Amino acid sequence: MEFEHLIKRINELSRKSKTDGLSPEEKEEQTKLRNEYRALVIGNLSSQLDGLKIQHPDGTITDVKKRS
Repeated sequence: MEFEHLIKRINELSRKSKTDGLSPEEKEEQTKLRNEYRALVIGNLSSQLDGLKIQHPDGTITDVKKRS
């Protein structure tokens, strides 16, 4: 699902839950969408951090890599 559409639908469900309440199907959809959003954010952040380099005071450069 497209990122902007995902956020839009999450917000729609959030507003509806505050006013009318959600059906069990909508609650399930909301949970699924929130988990998908979290996975996208974590994936984006991880890829940004993987490309990061740190330059130390002595001039050496170290890649920031995924820790196991």
